Amino acid sequence: MADRYGTPQDFFERQTHNRRAGIFIVVVFFLFFLLVGFAVDRLYLDVFAPGGLSLPVATLTALAVATGIALTSYYHGSELILRSLGAEGLDLKLPEHRELRNVVTEMALASGAPMPAILVIFDPAPNAFATGRDELHASLCVTTGLLALLDREETQGVIAHELAHIRDHDTLLMLLVSVLFGGIVLLSDWAQRTFYTSRTRDRLASGGALLAIPALLLIVLSPLISRLLAMAVSRQREYLADATAVEYTRNPRGLAAALEKIRDAAIPFSRASRGTAHLFFVSPLRRAVNEREGRFADLLSTHPPINRRIMLLHQMAGVQNPHPSLSLEGRGGKSTS
Repeated sequence: MADRYGTPQDFFERQTHNRRAGIFIVVVFFLFFLLVGFAVDRLYLDVFAPGGLSLPVATLTALAVATGIALTSYYHGSELILRSLGAEGLDLKLPEHRELRNVVTEMALASGAPMPAILVIFDPAPNAFATGRDELHASLCVTTGLLALLDREETQGVIAHELAHIRDHDTLLMLLVSVLFGGIVLLSDWAQRTFYTSRTRDRLASGGALLAIPALLLIVLSPLISRLLAMAVSRQREYLADATAVEYTRNPRGLAAALEKIRDAAIPFSRASRGTAHLFFVSPLRRAVNEREGRFADLLSTHPPINRRIMLLHQMAGVQNPHPSLSLEGRGGKSTS
């Protein structure tokens, strides 16, 4: 089993857990849509009320829309995400792109994963992410900022981390969260606009608050709840992917050095959104809560603190009590290996 700091657990057990988590997320997503649709039926369309409709139109519509979004996210969500972030194919005339392909090939062989599609985003922010519904339909994307900032050894660590997400089926889970989260936000916005009508106000005035208030709370809070769900399934997986990457590279120092450089660069990735932030190697939004620990931070942040990840990697390299905010080399770190 994996503890909260990413101790490796059985590979097949991780895959099974991720499949179950993916099913759970889809079920919760459908329930959100059905509950919001039912609330609209009862409060706006007077379904099953005297003189009202006998068919729950909004509920059935919500079910159809949820089904469409779920299928789209599974089969085409990866392409939608890559397009929204401006990802492009490799230009093998460029030496850094050729080196990236070589590094991905090496790490794919080390991990036993099929070769993913490789893409780049022309952005100075150093970052990377993987997406896709399974290993055979996976894509690995890095920014040009990451290629410019990191050396080959450090890039290997980042690529191994992303391949760990692919092998553990994290990419399917994160893909579903990204697209379904967007669907819930759109549904909530539509439902809130529907509620601000004269008929709804009349219903509240005539004593319908007992149903209206809980339904309205559900609609207003559903984006927040879905966002917390997205964060809950992503934060601890980063620790595990770090540990798995070290298994592939046998070099915790390379991944630690990559995190240190990215931390010190402190360049936010402008194209990322709250719906896609959990996909990335490090948080692209550079929010302060991502650098805190504790229950509150676990609820509100998509990634564990970079300093904590660096410290754990130094410990894996045999460094005794490394300072989490300092680079090992040249800052008083002592290696026992």
